Amino acid sequence: MADTNAGRDNHTATAITIAGISIEPGETRQIEMPAGKLYTDTAMSVPVYVKRGRKPGPVLFLSAAIHGDELNGIEIIQRLINSRQFSKLRGTVIAVPMVNVYGVLNQSRYLPDRRDLNRSFPGSEKGSLAGRMAHLFLQEIVSQCDYGIDFHTGAIHRSNLPQIRANLDDPETSELAHAFGVPVLLNANLRDGSLRESANEMGVKILLYEAGEALRYDELCIRAGERGTLNVMRHLGMLPQSRSRKQQIEPVTARTSSWLRATDSGFVQHLKQLGDYVEAGETLACIRDPFGKLLDEVVSRNDGIIIGKQNIPLVQEGEAMYHVAYFRQPDDVVEGIEQLQDLLPDDGPVAS
Repeated sequence: MADTNAGRDNHTATAITIAGISIEPGETRQIEMPAGKLYTDTAMSVPVYVKRGRKPGPVLFLSAAIHGDELNGIEIIQRLINSRQFSKLRGTVIAVPMVNVYGVLNQSRYLPDRRDLNRSFPGSEKGSLAGRMAHLFLQEIVSQCDYGIDFHTGAIHRSNLPQIRANLDDPETSELAHAFGVPVLLNANLRDGSLRESANEMGVKILLYEAGEALRYDELCIRAGERGTLNVMRHLGMLPQSRSRKQQIEPVTARTSSWLRATDSGFVQHLKQLGDYVEAGETLACIRDPFGKLLDEVVSRNDGIIIGKQNIPLVQEGEAMYHVAYFRQPDDVVEGIEQLQDLLPDDGPVAS
């Protein structure tokens, strides 16, 4: 296992060791980190990409698919590690495109023991499968880092607007979140058993990027994640500043949000979409019976922006349908969403 006290001084360390493999400054390595076996005695491993610049700088981890059905982050990491930007790297990037390899294999959010890996930290070397995976990731990867970006999507049949969730009461974390450059920042409390909670206890500053839907690639969300990560790396001095003169997005912070739930079971006619501004008392969806008779309406309780939305037109009573974040200046959020779409046309590479 890696030294849990090594991470704080890795900007000057001569070597980083992962799964018993040492990586020196200036080296790039692809590592298969052992992670147990399947029932068939087939060995499982977590793929890890390490790139170290020749010049000193921070150590940043990038992680995706902690929930095995959340795939956008895998593509974001693939694009980043193959980007020409990384040839100018200072410091170290440790990229883990699939943390929950079992979940990816099964196209499932969970591990085979039905536990949520992102509720199993810090885990234990001799605990459940989820606990062992969490412990392995913390000790081998997170403990060696100064910063981290963890990529997520909405759950199955739900989409999230590109957003950063982080402890915005911490000044340095707030700076990183603003540098990322998406329209919405959500001040999110640390959840028990989460990677963010354990990383925070280790002194590692971490951003959680939420965008898109499980088991789907969303090009805008992927490009926003790629661009945002490069922005953070430039902010940390790990990459040269961009020569692009494109206007930067000024994000707006929400300190509260809530889910609006189905008030009846039936077939849904969505009237509002992801990113829409809604006012208190406004109807967001109609729920009808199989014959088209109106059963009830889902109504917004406050003014806000829809940052998460159920996609299928079927609901059970009590099911979460719309995630609404509350802002003092909602017009600024709408403008930021439009800016993001303009900055990331669906063609060509992300601007350097």
